[in-house]
Amino acid sequence: MRKIVNLNAGWKFIGRDVGSVDCYPVDWQDVTLPHTWNAVDGMDGNGSYDRGSYWYAREFAAPKQPLTGGRTYVEVLAAGQQATVYVNGEEAVYHEGGYSIFRADITDLLKENEENLLVINCSNEYKDSVYPQSADFTFYGGLYRGVNLVSVPDTHFDLDYFGGPGLMVTPKPCDCGGAAFEVRAYVTNPDENFTVLYSIRDAEGREVAYGCRPADDTATTLYVPDATFWEIDAPYLYTVTAILQRRNEAYDEVSAKAGVRSFSCEPDKGFIINGVRTPLRGVSRHQDLLYKGNALTKEEHRRDAEIIKELGANTIRLAHYQHSQDFYDACDELGFVIWAEIPFISVFNKDPGAHKNCISQLKELIIQNYNHPSICFWGISNEILIGGISEKLVESHRELNALAKELDPTRLTTIAHVSMTPVESPMHHITDVISYNHYFGWYGGRMEDNGPWLDDFHAKHPDLCLGMSEYGCEGIITYHGPEPACKDYSEEYQALYHEHLAKVFDERPWIWSTHVWNMFDFGCAARNEGGVAGRNNKGLVTMDRKTKKDSYYVYQAYWSKKPMVHLCGKRYAQRAGETTEIRVYSNQPAVVLYMNGKQMEKKSAEKVFVFTVALAEGFNTILAVAGDVKDTMTLEKVAREPEIYVLPEVNERKEGVANWFTTVGDMDLKAPMEFPDGKWNIKYSMEKLASCPEALDVVSKAVKLATNFDVRPGVGMWDMMKAMTPESMVAMAGSMVPEGFLESLNAQLIKLDKE
Repeated sequence: MRKIVNLNAGWKFIGRDVGSVDCYPVDWQDVTLPHTWNAVDGMDGNGSYDRGSYWYAREFAAPKQPLTGGRTYVEVLAAGQQATVYVNGEEAVYHEGGYSIFRADITDLLKENEENLLVINCSNEYKDSVYPQSADFTFYGGLYRGVNLVSVPDTHFDLDYFGGPGLMVTPKPCDCGGAAFEVRAYVTNPDENFTVLYSIRDAEGREVAYGCRPADDTATTLYVPDATFWEIDAPYLYTVTAILQRRNEAYDEVSAKAGVRSFSCEPDKGFIINGVRTPLRGVSRHQDLLYKGNALTKEEHRRDAEIIKELGANTIRLAHYQHSQDFYDACDELGFVIWAEIPFISVFNKDPGAHKNCISQLKELIIQNYNHPSICFWGISNEILIGGISEKLVESHRELNALAKELDPTRLTTIAHVSMTPVESPMHHITDVISYNHYFGWYGGRMEDNGPWLDDFHAKHPDLCLGMSEYGCEGIITYHGPEPACKDYSEEYQALYHEHLAKVFDERPWIWSTHVWNMFDFGCAARNEGGVAGRNNKGLVTMDRKTKKDSYYVYQAYWSKKPMVHLCGKRYAQRAGETTEIRVYSNQPAVVLYMNGKQMEKKSAEKVFVFTVALAEGFNTILAVAGDVKDTMTLEKVAREPEIYVLPEVNERKEGVANWFTTVGDMDLKAPMEFPDGKWNIKYSMEKLASCPEALDVVSKAVKLATNFDVRPGVGMWDMMKAMTPESMVAMAGSMVPEGFLESLNAQLIKLDKE
C-alpha cells in the first residue's frame, strides 16, 4: 500500500548560489518547511526583495519496499518559482512554475541501507519563459508548502501526470433526485490481475454506492440515490475511494471529496447554483501573511477561510496563481464558490517558451484540482492588456480557453480584464463569462462611475455575463478625518468607497460575481503608498490578520445572515469640532444610538446608519444597539486632532495637481493636441520615453501627480507599466485630474527633440 512520509523537518538552507552538493552540509542554516527566504524582505518596505537561486538539503532513509519493484517518489507541493531536485548528486527533475505540485520518481537514484541526500535548488529569479513575469505582488522564493516522500508498489495509481491525484470524479445531478458519479482512475503498469474497486460514502461514513472495473479500463458511473447537494450554506461532501486490487490484496488507494451540484451563468440572471439564482459576492485572496510570506501552515490557511466565512462572502477569487490544497479543501468544507486561475498576468511575453509555460501551469491547475466541488471557474489571465493587444495575444487566449474546456468541460472559463479594456474588444467572447478590474474612485474617475459603466456595458452586450473581478482602495488604520477623500488613504474613505460599491452590486443581481480587492493586505515589495511601503493596503483586514477595518463590516452587514452591528471610527478616537458623525453598519432594520448612557436617536435604514452628535468634553462612551446585538466605543473630544491622522503627502498631492498649470506657461489648454514629427508626445510608451531623461522627468512627475505611482526605471512596478503610455495612464485616472492636464503634458513633451 501507498505510504506518504512528511519530510518538512530537518532541512538545511543556504541563501547563496553555491551549486549542488554531494554531502550533507552541516554548516548551512537549519530550517523547517514550509519556508521562504522572503518572509521579511518581501514586505518590509525596503523597495526590493531577494530574488536568487538558493539551496535546500536533507538526508533521508530509503523506504522499505514490501514488494519487488516498488517505486519511490519525491513530491514537492510547490517551489517558487523554478526548482531542480537532486538525489545523491543526480538530477531527478526540473520544474518551472511556483505554485503547483510536482513529483519525480527517484527509485533508481536511491541507496539502500544508508542515508540518501535530497538537495533542492529553488530560484525566484526572473526567467523569460516563466509566468508571472511582472505583477503587483511579491514572488516569494523557497519550499513554502512542504515536501513528501511517496512510496508505492510497481502497479499504482498514477503519480506522473502533471502532479494529479490519479482519480477524477464528476458528480452530476439526475432528474430523479439522485446523482451519477462519473469516476475514472489512472493506473500505472496495470495487467489482467488488477481491478479497481470504487466506493462512495456519505458525510456520515455510510457506503451509498460501489463499483468494480478492470485496471486497464477504469471509467464507470456509480449511482447515488437521494443525493444530498453541495450547497453554499450546506456544503455536503461525499468521499470517493478507489482501491487498486490484486485478487485478495489491496495494492494502492486514493480518495477524493466530492460534491453534487449544478451551476450556470446567464447574462440577465447572474450565477445560478442548483437551480437557484445566487449572486456571487465575495473577495480575492493572496496567500501571504505578515513576516511569514507565503509559507503558511494548514491551520493558517484554514483560519483565512474562516475569517472570510465570518464576513458572509460566498465566493473567493484565488489570485493570481494556484493556491494550496489545504485552502481548496477548506473552501470545499465551508461552502465557497471558487475562481481559480493561472499567473498569466500583466505582461504578455511573445516568447514561445512563455506560452508553453502557461499551458503547463493551466494543465497542472485543472488536473490537480479537478475534484474540488468549490471550484466552478477557471481563470485564464488577469489584466493582460496592460501592455497592449495583438492577434498573437488573442490567439493565445483562445488556445488556453480551448485547453481548459478540453480538460474540464464541466466548469466555466473566465478572464479578468484591466479597466482600460475597450467595451468593444476581441477579448470579450473567448471565455464563457468575463469580469473587469475597475478602480473608479481610486485610480481614476469617481466611485459613482461604477454603476453607470456596468449598466452601459450590460446594455451594449446583453449576451455577455459580466462580473467585477477587482475593485477596492487603500485603507490604512492610522489615517482619519471628518472629510474623507479619494487618495487620502484613510480608513473612513475606504469604508465610504465600499459602502457605495456594496450598494451598487446589491442593486444589480445580474452581475454574476464581485470580488473585493483584497481580503487581506499583502506583500508587494515594489509599492510605496500611503506611508506604508512594501505592501498593498487594500485589504479589508490587515496583513497580520489582527485588525478588521471598518470596510470589513460593510460587507458583513450586506452578506452575513447572523445579526450584527458595528460602530465605525473606533480608531478615529480623538475628534475635534462642534459635532462629529457616527456611522453604524448593521443588517438589522433599526439602530439606537446612546452616548454616555443617554439615548440620542433611533434610526431605520438599510445597512448604513448615520448619526450626528455633539461630544462632551473629555471621554465619551458610544453604544449602538440593533435588536439583540450591541457594539461600543470610546471617543475623546479634543481641541485639535493628532497630526498622525493625516498623511502629509495628501495635501502635497492636492496642491501639486492644482499647481501643475502654473508650470506650463500661457497656453490654450483646450486647443487640439499636436504631434509634430521628431518630437516626443503622450502616445509614446514609458519605455521609449525613458531614452530621453528630460522627457521621462516631465512624464514621471505628471504621472505621480495624476495616479500617485512612481513610474521610473528600477522603481516600483516599472516592469509592469513600462509598456503603457502617458495617454493611457491619465485616461485611467479620469476625473481625478483636471481638464487640460493631458494637453498641458503633451505641450511640454512636444518641445523636446527625439534625437
